[in-house]
Amino acid sequence: MRALTCADNGVLVEVADFDAVLALQAELAAAPLPGVTEIIPAARTVLLRIEPGRAEAVAAAVSRLRPRSGSRTDQGEVVLDVAYDGADLADIAAATGLTEREVVAAHTGAAWTVAFCGFAPGFGYLVGDDPRLHVPRRKEARTRVPAGAVALAGEFTGVYPRSSPGGWQLLGRTEAPIWDLDRDPPGLLRPGVRVRFREA
Repeated sequence: MRALTCADNGVLVEVADFDAVLALQAELAAAPLPGVTEIIPAARTVLLRIEPGRAEAVAAAVSRLRPRSGSRTDQGEVVLDVAYDGADLADIAAATGLTEREVVAAHTGAAWTVAFCGFAPGFGYLVGDDPRLHVPRRKEARTRVPAGAVALAGEFTGVYPRSSPGGWQLLGRTEAPIWDLDRDPPGLLRPGVRVRFREA
């Protein structure tokens, strides 16, 4: 783990993998460091927004932490009902060596956690506990993926919060509003939220 100061109001912490991101996020949520105003996880980093002038002290404090592997921030659980009729379901089955029904059973049976958000407002990158569902991105991105599309790419699953281009493999769709500006907070899938997919 390496902590780097970012100007006067940030510390970027580089870690080894997603497990380390989630463990550090859990540690910082359980025992907040003085001066830290926001925790922003990513694939292999955690950005800490801090009060001006506290960068050196926060970087030193973070460097002394030893987060426990497997720790998770508990932001509650969301259940998403999914119609598993995605355009790439057959391709996902072929890539994994599973039948289409086995793909659905694996996706609904896995324990998913939002590791971080990116790409678009409300787009959560979910990591699970079933490596059979790791599939490559599509060779060609689609120009339009509909809102609510549930997809796989690499070791992640995600739900498109709005219509946008995208290169993930489409597994199914949900009617749940993933991003809603009238909701507080607007994003349904936030870092630390556990997600259970249920076949509609």
